[in-house]
Amino acid sequence: MQLTAPAAGRTDTRPRTRDADGMAVASFILGLLGLLVLNVFLGPIAIALAVVALWRGTSRRGRAYLGLALGIADLAVLLTAMQISHTVSWSL
Repeated sequence: MQLTAPAAGRTDTRPRTRDADGMAVASFILGLLGLLVLNVFLGPIAIALAVVALWRGTSRRGRAYLGLALGIADLAVLLTAMQISHTVSWSL
């Protein structure tokens, strides 16, 4: 919490980086969770969070890339399971 106004010409990027780090971790967790349940929803959310985290300059680039890969894997698993079972959804 900052009680005084920042000095003129000085920008504080710490909160933005911290938010991006949180998005990278959330992307990773949602990507992992999406491999098991609700991959039609969690996959695209994981992809979007990873892209935004990378765009904002996260310091956890590895987690963001892993979340991106897991989000894509979620959709690939969904498509594969749909092709095998000939349905629009799938369950374990």
